[in-house]
Amino acid sequence: MYKFADLGIIIHIMKKKADRLEAIKSIISSSEIGSQDELLQELKNQKFQLTQATLSRDLKQLKVAKAANLNGDYVYVLPNDIMYKRNVDLTVNEMLIENGFVSLNFSGNLAVIKTKPGYASRMAYDIDSHHFDDILGTVAGDDTIIMVINENSSSKRIKIHLSTIIPNIDKKFNKK
Repeated sequence: MYKFADLGIIIHIMKKKADRLEAIKSIISSSEIGSQDELLQELKNQKFQLTQATLSRDLKQLKVAKAANLNGDYVYVLPNDIMYKRNVDLTVNEMLIENGFVSLNFSGNLAVIKTKPGYASRMAYDIDSHHFDDILGTVAGDDTIIMVINENSSSKRIKIHLSTIIPNIDKKFNKK
């Protein structure tokens, strides 16, 4: 059983971790951080004291991934449900072009989505988080997504669903 003094220490440690996690999310959202060393240095600049092992556990807890930025460099990104808005100087048209989508092909109840390197994981996460009834799930690599489709669904319905995530899907899909 904990004493009240012990409970106070535990609460302080949990608050310290929560503050650190918020700082990590803020840094990743506002900067293009490519390594744990860079992130560790940013956290130390904000007066957080932690080891690389602790940072690694924090990144895993936050489900932080690496994805290619517009220059092709790999940087840390947050999953959509905890994404902070990053200031990006892109027009709407540039953002539509740079969603990483390359192509979509169907075969039976499977679909293959090709993306630019580094974009597949993020796009698959977006597809899965929408919980479309016609899409049973996805598996993503670096630049390819395999999508399992409900047997009663049509490619037209799938394209309609995906257009909410990939606004330029019709423009690119119709080229093939």
